[in-house]
Amino acid sequence: MLGGEHSITTGAVRNFKDSNMVIIDAHSDFRDTYFGSKFNHACVTHRCLEILGKDRITSIGTRSTSREEFDDPAFGQVRFVSAREVSEKGMASVADDIIKKTKGDIYFSIDMDGIDPSYAPGVGTPEPYGLRDLDLRILIEKLSKRISGFDIVEMTPLYDNGNTAMLAAKMIQNFIGSKEKK
Repeated sequence: MLGGEHSITTGAVRNFKDSNMVIIDAHSDFRDTYFGSKFNHACVTHRCLEILGKDRITSIGTRSTSREEFDDPAFGQVRFVSAREVSEKGMASVADDIIKKTKGDIYFSIDMDGIDPSYAPGVGTPEPYGLRDLDLRILIEKLSKRISGFDIVEMTPLYDNGNTAMLAAKMIQNFIGSKEKK
């Protein structure tokens, strides 16, 4: 699935109820409601947890969480891996840990703001100190054989200098190519 804002992921995940989920996102997106809606893009991780269940979601690149989200009793049922942790451990190590701790298929969701704005400036809610473009390539290549559903969301062409769209296209190409590797 390509394009749109992140709340569309919730609808897709309903078709992958037996899967695990890996999310790339700068924000935890764990609000129960936001601006009066349970289906806002700031609520997508919370809604996906309700569909998939405890310990089946890993969100990578997180660097912005509200007190409300952190205080939610269900917050600990999702594994949040900060961009700093990825920088310290390396994405290969983070990916190997996901592979080791999960079984079965993976639904993979990329919110482009999870990537540092120096690589992907064309997003609505940019956050500095994000993931590198190479981090995503490593993760895609390591997980691709188990990915059964995939989306790239939250691109904002109005703010893009062309880098965000080009990076998204390259990630799709890497994903397709990685699925074919023996």
